[in-house]
Amino acid sequence: MNHGVRSAPLLVTGAHRTGTTWVGKMLAAGGYAYISEPLNVWHRPGVMEAPVIYWYTYITHENEMTYLPAFQKTLALRYGLGAELRSLRSVRDGLRMGRDLAIFLRGRLLRQPVLLKDPFAVFSIPWFIERFGCRVVVTLRHPAAFASSLKRLNWPFDFGDLLAQPSLMRDYLEPFREAMEQAAADDVIGQAALLWKMIYSTVRSIQERFPSVVVVRHEDLSLDPVGGFARVYEALGMAYPARVQEVIRRSSSSENPGELSLRRAHSIRLDSRANLENWKKRLPAQEVHRIRAETEEVARWFYSDTEWV
Repeated sequence: MNHGVRSAPLLVTGAHRTGTTWVGKMLAAGGYAYISEPLNVWHRPGVMEAPVIYWYTYITHENEMTYLPAFQKTLALRYGLGAELRSLRSVRDGLRMGRDLAIFLRGRLLRQPVLLKDPFAVFSIPWFIERFGCRVVVTLRHPAAFASSLKRLNWPFDFGDLLAQPSLMRDYLEPFREAMEQAAADDVIGQAALLWKMIYSTVRSIQERFPSVVVVRHEDLSLDPVGGFARVYEALGMAYPARVQEVIRRSSSSENPGELSLRRAHSIRLDSRANLENWKKRLPAQEVHRIRAETEEVARWFYSDTEWV
């Protein structure tokens, strides 16, 4: 394996609830220091010191000085211990600090490259490629499965976070302005469909500029986890040893639950095949038709007619 490729940072992104955590951890098993969601508005300052105001913050060369020094530090695995200590408010915060500090220290000791798992970096993919030479994996999940997940968790989305970023609107999202302005009155299903369409139309545009971006369907990985990840590892030029394959088998085994409890929504141990059908059980036919009507313009690039039934 090419040493330069091996040492480059890896960004795993895509819409939230599309399997970024599972994909990120399965790729990190190949020898990466796994850093979770530095662009989450609730991220820990020890992980990345710059404050984040908006969900799906858009970083470009125009505003990079707010974030560049902080990300340089994160990618060098230099943990912001002082900032973290000042932010501690609970025992849970302290436990997270111990976990994150251990990841940073172990990564530096073993000279591991960094894997950033961050769905909220999806609009900023070009910046991460151009500024840090990141290799990028984007996770994709069927729009009905995405909407079903958000409905089950009752996770609405405030499109004001996107509308408040002029450069993001200018570069990608202006065609969706009216729909976003009206989305506050919509339900979770309508909001999820709109968000999915915007994110993956942008991903397609970015991939045209940067063909090296690897887009992986959650469904393909779920049907054949070991084989599916073999293709991703190959696309990234990464070795795929037996120990990594065993980690993937355990994470997706039929012995795992077919659906996660609401309190364990971020777990990666799941019967991946059983989980594929959950949206069909949760969503009535009229909601599936509605999601398809809203997303079809983009979804047809990734999903066939037979994958809607």
